[in-house]
Formats: sequence, structure tokens, C-alpha cells
Amino acid sequence: MGAGAASATEAAKNATVEELKTTIAGASPEQQQKLTDALKGLEGRSVVEDEAPGAGGPCPGPVDCSVISTVAKDFKGLSTQPASPKFKGALVQIYVRTQKLGGTDKSSSGNRYDSLVMANGMIRSGLSCQLIHYTHEEHDKFFELCKSFDFIIVRCEPGQIKADGGDQRKFDDGMRAIRDMGIQVWPSPDVMEKMGARDALCKVADMNIGLADTLAYYTPEEFSAGFKKTMAFQPRVIKQARGSSGEGVWIIKLKNGNYCQEFGERLCDDSEVLTLMEANDNHHEEHTVAEFIEFCSNGRTDKSGTWTSEGVGKYLEAGGQLVDQRFCPRILEGELRYNLIADSLVGITHKKPQEGGISAVGGTGSTYTYYEPEEALFKNLTTSFLEKDLPLMMRALDLPTEPLPLWWTVGFINSSPEGTPADQEKWIVGEFSCSCVGISRALAACHTVGGGGGG
Repeated sequence: MGAGAASATEAAKNATVEELKTTIAGASPEQQQKLTDALKGLEGRSVVEDEAPGAGGPCPGPVDCSVISTVAKDFKGLSTQPASPKFKGALVQIYVRTQKLGGTDKSSSGNRYDSLVMANGMIRSGLSCQLIHYTHEEHDKFFELCKSFDFIIVRCEPGQIKADGGDQRKFDDGMRAIRDMGIQVWPSPDVMEKMGARDALCKVADMNIGLADTLAYYTPEEFSAGFKKTMAFQPRVIKQARGSSGEGVWIIKLKNGNYCQEFGERLCDDSEVLTLMEANDNHHEEHTVAEFIEFCSNGRTDKSGTWTSEGVGKYLEAGGQLVDQRFCPRILEGELRYNLIADSLVGITHKKPQEGGISAVGGTGSTYTYYEPEEALFKNLTTSFLEKDLPLMMRALDLPTEPLPLWWTVGFINSSPEGTPADQEKWIVGEFSCSCVGISRALAACHTVGGGGGG
């Protein structure tokens, strides 16, 4: 860039809009054409893409975020923030400093792989959305900064704040205080806690999307008594309190298949052998009823046998819970994930497990097929869920005054016998997810999937 161009750039930066209009009007036709061609060349491109302001400062936008540390390496790909936004928003992330690139959900910039996608959507709608990171050492400064925004979007995976040395409860209490000030927080800590917990399935058991024989256990004694009764009747799925990776979700069958005909007709003996598959990686194990109960209650002990699971068990400690649900064999055909923005369905994903597997969580070789919200194949489920169950759901989950999450999903499993006509099929909810739902089509930006270059 020559000296003349540099001085022109400085003059343009310091000029008002009216001064620029006057200057352009007085220019020659050739000069006006040059300016028109230059502006056309910038169409659809953010200035941020070239300047990478994060490398030298906080995320650009209407709120000065320099009071907290800038954790991200850059903000390449973030669109230019509106000069006069309708509302000012922040997207909160957590960088786990002991993990590669801050965690498995990060791009190489240190931002969550889908943060830019979400922020740019806000910006296109006339809102500002600045990316900020929470660090527990700057807790007070961080929440003082949050008071400058009109809304907060929390994008911190469960367990990440603790993994970085922070206190999840302290963070949640801070967000509750922000919400009490009238600043919207999505999802609020209470919504995240109650919707994400597995016993949410028990609270919707009597709805169209529920199964009446869904049970929750909160103590080892409850689990031992209940599981021996349900396991003797049908194959089961036992799920730990929360999480969406499939760890601690067990598909269980009696090895000898001697199920009773009527529920409660008999109880399993401690010595009966179970075949188990864990949903996070579809691996198989065999254990006795007593060993499984011990592992779930107390983890790896002399009484639990030898486990190959990556998990540690002891799901009931520190206020934990286990949910016991009927196994639906048609899970082998795949599950549906309904993607919602508040009460609007925006897409349907069919996730089919790899041959020989049951779980379709990411990393297990499952196949994803994407459908529009109006897909005729699922019309009956869509209509029933949106019109009958959704309006009652927050009250059923003991959240009557809370809004629906901003970005959340519902996982559905077909519980009907094979051969059931499509218009009579019953789809039941397998999980709600709202804590940090990923945007599947942005996965290529994640460093563990596509390299994550450039945010």
C-alpha cells in the first residue's frame, strides 16, 4: 500500500457518513467507478476475516470486553457486528487449559467449533453477538461484564468448567443473578439441570412421547430392588444422570433370556449373567446382576468384577441418579433427533448405528441423514409432539416459568413392533439435550473431526 493510499485510508476512517457522501459526489465518474468496483469486491466478506482482531484484542462489538482476558487466538470468520444492534448479546465459552486446544469441542482458534455459526446467525438478524470466555480466576470481572449485555448464550459443555479448575455451582449462581436482573440467559442453569437430567424421562412418562414403565433410582437400595424386578421382565436400558456422549448408558439383556411373562412375577438372582453394551462406543461386556449393581453404585471394587468400560461407574454418588427404561429393539433402525429453536422445529436428523452397533452417537461410525421439518415420513410424530406435548412439557418438567431453550434437541426412538403402520407408530423420547447442543453441519471446523482450521 502506497503513502497516498495509506493517507486516504486514514481520512476515510475519520470521516463521517455525510462527509464521505459529499466526497463521493464530488469525485469524477472514473473515481466513482473505482470505488464501486472496490465495494463490490468486498460483498459477502467480513472485514474481520482479514484483520483477525482477536489476535490483538477482545472480540469486536458494541461492548468493551477488554476487562477480561482474551482467550481465543482469533475471531476469523466472524461477521461485522451491526453498528446499532437491536439487542447486544454474548456467547459464553470455556477453554479447558489442561486439554489439547481447550477441549474436544474446539477449533484451532480456541473457540467452540460452532460458535461462529451461531454468532453470525445472530448478526444477520440485526443482533450483536460477541464471543467471550469464562475463566474462574476472573469470575467477578466476568459477571460484571455480563451486565452490559441484553442476552447471554451459554455454550459450555457439562464438566468443562470443573475440568478447568472452576466451580460449576458458582458459575450457575452467577448466571441466576444475571437472569434475576432481567437479562435473558439461554439455557438457564435450572433448565439445563432439569431438562438434562435423565429423570426428565420419568416426568414425561404419561405423555404421548413417554413410556409408562420408566423408573428413576436415587439410592443403591432403590436401584437394587427395582432393577432386579424390571430386568427379570424385559431387556432394559440403564442411563446415568446426564450427558450426551453415551458413557454410562447401558443396553442390557439376560444372557439366558429367561424373562418372566408378567411384570413382578419374579426377581433376578444376583448370580444371573447379563450381556451389556455401552452406548458411547458399542463395546460389549458380561457381568452378573450383583456385579452390575455394585459397579453402578460404588464403581470398581472387589465385588464388581473386571470392567473394560472407560467410565468409572458409581453413578449414584453425590446426588446422582439412574433411569431404567424399556429397551426398544427398533433402535437398530436408528433414532430421530429433532432440532428446535425454542418452539420451532428447524430440522430432523436420522442417526443410524453402524452395522452391529446400537448407539448412534458421534464417533461410532453411525450414518446421519438430514431432513427438513416438513418431512412427510415423520408427519404424525411431528404434529403430535409440537401440538400436543410441547405446550405442556415445561410444566411437566417442573419448569412452569422458564422459557424453552434457545437451541435444543429431542431424541426419539420407535417403540412400536415391526410391521406397525406408519400412522400408528409410537415414538418415545430417549433424551432431551439443551446444555450445549452441537450444530452437526459445522463439525468440520472441530479440531477432532476436520482439523478445525481457522475457527
